[in-house]
Amino acid sequence: MSGGRKPRSVANPLESVITTPSERILRECHNIYINSENGLVKIASSLDLTLLPPRKKITVMIMGNHSAGKSSFINWYVEEHIQKTGVAIETQGFTFITSGRKRESLTGNATLHLYPHFRPLLEFKGVTDYLSAEISTSKQKKFSLVTFVDTPGLVDGDMVYPFDVNQAITSFGEQADLVFVFFDPMGQALCKRTLNIVEKLSEKVADKLRFYLSKADEAGRETDRQRVMMQIVQELCRRPGLNTCGFDMPTIYIPNPQKPSRCVNQIDGVCQTIEKTIDQAVQKTLDQLEKDCDLISSTIDSKLSQDRVDLSFNRSVRLHSFICWALGVLLPCLFVLSFIVNTFSPEELESVLGERLANVLRFSTGVVVFLWEWIPEDGQILFVIVFIALCYILFFLGKYFARQGNRTLTKKEKRILTDYSAYVQNVVKAKKGKLYEEYLAQCATEYDF
Repeated sequence: MSGGRKPRSVANPLESVITTPSERILRECHNIYINSENGLVKIASSLDLTLLPPRKKITVMIMGNHSAGKSSFINWYVEEHIQKTGVAIETQGFTFITSGRKRESLTGNATLHLYPHFRPLLEFKGVTDYLSAEISTSKQKKFSLVTFVDTPGLVDGDMVYPFDVNQAITSFGEQADLVFVFFDPMGQALCKRTLNIVEKLSEKVADKLRFYLSKADEAGRETDRQRVMMQIVQELCRRPGLNTCGFDMPTIYIPNPQKPSRCVNQIDGVCQTIEKTIDQAVQKTLDQLEKDCDLISSTIDSKLSQDRVDLSFNRSVRLHSFICWALGVLLPCLFVLSFIVNTFSPEELESVLGERLANVLRFSTGVVVFLWEWIPEDGQILFVIVFIALCYILFFLGKYFARQGNRTLTKKEKRILTDYSAYVQNVVKAKKGKLYEEYLAQCATEYDF
């Protein structure tokens, strides 16, 4: 799996290859989220929700000791010489290898803009300086749907990395869809650093791990390969976090027509694993699309329902506020009016207000006068003070209730929410159903529909 530097060449122009159904489905789902006018990310943001657009490709991280053939495998899969290969530690940082419109190399900050899912890596000091991306126009195999992450070659001893390589690789592995672990049979297969990281990853993403004996054609005879594999498996089984796993370790190597080998090469199985993960990613993306639609719809329904509750609450507090304000104004007016009315004779009131209104006014003010006369003279001043305090309290309560109202949605906001809900239910879900049918049409006959 080694070789010298070769000139970069384009394996296949992007425009000359027909887009596969899986690629088209993932791209459509991604566009549903990022659409600038009515994308799900924008809708979710207006609802105080956070949605990440699904990836248009799966991420395959490849790790192992130095010179384990990680970069060579990527070059073979892409059918383009992208990564340096050799016995030395060629890969000292993390390199994303993906397909795009033209051949390009990106630095750390540009790479993180291209892959926002990996922004948590900024927590690791120094990683950004050793982060890069290589964009190729190759469409060989399923490369258009795959992003490879080539990791630093791992060694034991006094090797000093410019960042916490163990934590960084573990973080990458948690974000990736697949983690390929390459064990080199030429003396570095039992690298303790590699085994430590594998054990850490198995605690969190054991279902993503795949183990391979790389460069199997260089391991000597069949008995030598079996002995190396047994040593690796035994060492893995000694680890507390790995001894419950059933290990499957295919032998792989880069086919070379000029150097035939009798060793069984299961490298095609690696491609099948990638294809299977792509199919699962399509299904997961479509399922997640439906879940996000349901989340948005339920959030909108909840907001509209809460708005109805707030409207009812606001009507209640406004009524309480009005009653307090009315009493705070009416009681002092009635108190003063009772003494004014008492200065007029019944005949004078009837001539001015009429008999019925005069009787009502005399009755209402008479109650106040009766109560005032009932109070002892030495307590009347205290009554006036308490009465003024009561009126002040009523004014205060009116002001307090007026402030208790909740903010409600405007007609425009309710119309927008209703439109969003209708769009998600009638447009996005319908599109999701068509995309699912398109995906299933690849593997089922018309009779099954």
